[in-house]
Amino acid sequence: MIVRNPTRHCAIALAALIAAPNCFRETNLLAKVTKVTIVPITWRDALKQKREWFGSSEAARIADNLIAYQRDSGGWPKNIDMAVVLSEEQRKDIAKEKRSVDSTIDNGATYTQLIFLARVYSAKQLPRHRESFLRGLDYLLRAQYDNGGWPQYFPIRKGYYQRITFNDDAMIGVMLLLRDIAEKRPDYLFVDEERRVRAAEAVEKGIECILKTQVIVSGRRTVWCAQHDEVTLAPAPARAYEHISLSGQESVGIVEFLMGIEHPKPRVIDAIESAVAWFRSAQLKGIRWIERADGTVDHLVVADQNAPPLWARFYEIETNRPIFSGRDSVIKYSVAEIESERRNGYRWYTDAPAKLLKSDYPAWLKRVAPAGAMKKGTFRVQPLGCCPQEMQAKA
Repeated sequence: MIVRNPTRHCAIALAALIAAPNCFRETNLLAKVTKVTIVPITWRDALKQKREWFGSSEAARIADNLIAYQRDSGGWPKNIDMAVVLSEEQRKDIAKEKRSVDSTIDNGATYTQLIFLARVYSAKQLPRHRESFLRGLDYLLRAQYDNGGWPQYFPIRKGYYQRITFNDDAMIGVMLLLRDIAEKRPDYLFVDEERRVRAAEAVEKGIECILKTQVIVSGRRTVWCAQHDEVTLAPAPARAYEHISLSGQESVGIVEFLMGIEHPKPRVIDAIESAVAWFRSAQLKGIRWIERADGTVDHLVVADQNAPPLWARFYEIETNRPIFSGRDSVIKYSVAEIESERRNGYRWYTDAPAKLLKSDYPAWLKRVAPAGAMKKGTFRVQPLGCCPQEMQAKA
């Protein structure tokens, strides 16, 4: 829990006012104690706290929770509020799960725990937090495929879980952490040189995987599928409603990561430029994705010529048309045609590319383009040769 006060954002200590009973009777004074509200913090909000908060006893308590939840593999499971106050009985139950093989990078698991542990260790210097962090870092380094990708689960869980996973920014979340470690960002100065070098090498391998998995259609690079085959690197399906496709959402995080490379090579520049060109071609104008509540909540697309651009979550590779699907796995071209449960239980549209196109890409272009030598959208290299994931558009 954290203690919230209008004038302070970190946990505060309260001191009791101690006075002799006679003093209260003789002066008829009332001790005034500032009231504070104890608000439980959730794991979802843990990384949103002010920097000074990570030096608090509350932050250390949550870091100790993370140690309790950490699996013997070094990773963490997903979808658990790890910030709750645990009873001794709960801790015993959690300890029984140590050998579970459910460590994952899905839904922010593992790499967010490591970010939190690093912040707390940097602030409080408690050895147990450093040891837990290093075990988790070793887990991520072991989990990487030789081709540079990361599976959703490690140890490997058969099925789509073993695919190279861009979905929900899983692989990019890992690579951002490793890049911060490799670049000796302040929170990670405690990481030893051997692991730092391994992190840098893992990032380079990851970048190579990203470049090789960018989908080529009719000789042109586009963007990425939400997951790719771990052997062939071809676009791959996941759940019944997650088909082979071009991703209008996950591809944003990939491009943002590539734009964060300090000195990008021509292949990286081409990958970025090609993806930006695809985002421009794939934007949907004149529609809004709204939520309507009239007894039950429903999401639907409505016409609105003044609406800002949107992008679909998935696009058919051969036609570049938005696609949607229910649990029956049948591809539809209108979100209204799938069942209510999936229509309202999944993020089918996104506006994430808007910021990329409007501000992030122009800023990147200004940074990497030599003054006066290149104009916006003109410095491109030729597409690479045929890759295993190339898919030609149908005539």
